[in-house]
Amino acid sequence: MKKILLLLSSIFLLNGCAESLALLGPGASNGKFVQSSLNSAVSYGVKKQTGKTPLEHAIAYVQEKNPDRKKETCISSFEITRSEFCTIVKKQIKLKTTAMAEKTTDIVKEFPIKKIKEISKIEKIAKKSVIYNRR
Repeated sequence: MKKILLLLSSIFLLNGCAESLALLGPGASNGKFVQSSLNSAVSYGVKKQTGKTPLEHAIAYVQEKNPDRKKETCISSFEITRSEFCTIVKKQIKLKTTAMAEKTTDIVKEFPIKKIKEISKIEKIAKKSVIYNRR
């Protein structure tokens, strides 16, 4: 009788612990618990090394690339939006395109294309024919 009473009272007292373990179980099974732990560890390491959190690094990058805080339109298959992110992306694409064009012109200047006119075999045979020579 004492064992049953002790068992029932312990179940009643430890009822709150079972709920918190139930919440931990599904998170740990599909990897979200591990992912959030790793994310926190990486964020802590970045803050300790650089003095800024990853979000602060992202904000600093945006302020560096778009100091005027302009907003341009983004057109996707779903919606048309205006954001600072689109301004930065368009600016970076434009910079890379001009850099590639400059490199291409430098390479063309360094290695000019030699124009070699090769005559095909059919054209050689046609030149030997009587009809071609009548012109």
